[in-house]
Amino acid sequence: MTRIKVIQHPEATGRLKDIYDDLVKKRGQLAEVHKIQSLRPESIVKHMDLYMEIMFSRSELSRAEREMIAVITSLSNHCFYCQIHHSNALNNYWKDDEKIKKLRKNYFEADLNEREISLCLFAENLTLHPNKLKDPKIIEGLKKMGFSDAGILDATLVVSYFNFVNRMVLSLGVEIEQDGGTGYNY
Repeated sequence: MTRIKVIQHPEATGRLKDIYDDLVKKRGQLAEVHKIQSLRPESIVKHMDLYMEIMFSRSELSRAEREMIAVITSLSNHCFYCQIHHSNALNNYWKDDEKIKKLRKNYFEADLNEREISLCLFAENLTLHPNKLKDPKIIEGLKKMGFSDAGILDATLVVSYFNFVNRMVLSLGVEIEQDGGTGYNY
């Protein structure tokens, strides 16, 4: 149960109703993570703009890699809501329930390639030990794996975004939708 007031879709009016209606039209339904921001409707718009830029814009990181980073960041933060949503999104690309389960249990056992493991390690370390990333060897290691500066920035943006969202979800008590977060257009 949420820890702050949330305006539900049937009660929404004005700008909030327009935002909710637009999200339903584009995504298939309204996510609880957006409704938690209902007291500040424009923050929902800005949130979606940031999400779309980080997760869907042109990048050397594939959509699957970005979703995998989202899962690992959310797993590191113990954010069940985002783990579920982004495991579902990742499985749109992997189409392998067992691999998703392994990723969430121990990504070293999920049959990932070196590039994917390096992204998982980066996501986990940036989330749990951001101070350790002051060491230039970590970024140099990603460069040696073939990541450009833009790719490293993109990975950092994904991790940073999900740390932001995980903290909002965890602190305000956002719970997974009744359908288990499966009814979205990812």
